Amino acid sequence: MRTVGLDITRTGWVTTFQDLGRRDTERRGVPTGGAADQHSAAVANVLVGNPRDATLIENLGGELAFVPDADVLVAVTGAPARVTIGGAPAASWSPLVVPAGQEIHVRADLALGARNYLAVNGVFTAETLLGSTAPDARMGFTQALGERVLLESGFRGFRHSHFAPPLFRLPVPVLPCAKEGPWLVDVVESYGARSIPGVRELIADSSYVVTARSNHVGLRLDGPVLHPDTDTEIVSHGVPVGALQIPHADELIVLGRYRSLTAGYPIVGVASRASLPLLGQAGPGRELRFRWVDRETSVRRSAQREDEVRALERATAEAFGALGFAGHLIHP
Repeated sequence: MRTVGLDITRTGWVTTFQDLGRRDTERRGVPTGGAADQHSAAVANVLVGNPRDATLIENLGGELAFVPDADVLVAVTGAPARVTIGGAPAASWSPLVVPAGQEIHVRADLALGARNYLAVNGVFTAETLLGSTAPDARMGFTQALGERVLLESGFRGFRHSHFAPPLFRLPVPVLPCAKEGPWLVDVVESYGARSIPGVRELIADSSYVVTARSNHVGLRLDGPVLHPDTDTEIVSHGVPVGALQIPHADELIVLGRYRSLTAGYPIVGVASRASLPLLGQAGPGRELRFRWVDRETSVRRSAQREDEVRALERATAEAFGALGFAGHLIHP
């Protein structure tokens, strides 16, 4: 292992260290947090030989660039982006070698998604809160990157020209971010839908647009809603990621990984786990449509996504092993 420095030359609107979030902390009143697009974050780490939940860099909007002082193995995932290494085009959703002294530059297409994830083989030097590097602004734990970040890595590099054919052909489950038309989100009905007659039909037949009022707690959507026809108070309680909440205002909220309690508002549905990565990429102006599915369908699609990531883990391990680099990589 050796210490490698990355000189940060460009950052987006919000660029932080990130991982897949905290475990068993909500009973202490601390949200799990973690990458908004968990799929892209996990795949980025797998592509460089890290555990899925290793710390990586999350970039919200704009550009991201750095120059390493030693060869590093990186992967860029998330929203479609233009990636260059030393000015030459490079592929996203693939392992990439960035030679020492060369700049890797990522320019996101914000029309297709809000976040990019950049993983580097090794372990970043980063502070933790309750066992996770996931930021939590409400706890004063921001995790913003400085001008230089450090990591410990066993990667020693290999030579491969940017103009040669791609070295890897991996079964990468790329997140589909369609440019045209609304994104379709699967939703499972929750108990709150029964207290609002007609809300299922209204949501299924309507389009919703992500507003600039959205944040890390949840997406606020403009679109038609119905409210309960009773003043009966709803006791606040914990809710899952992806819960569809109808507040007193005429808007729909999809709660994210930093949600807390219901605040007494009805929960009419919960987004399927397989749809959560798309919600993590939905920025202001993105149009969403919701499709009701049963629990069995939701579980099946989530299992399919998990099978795809596991297949990638196996293929990546085999590819690195064939190149003789397995011993240099970080494993769970």
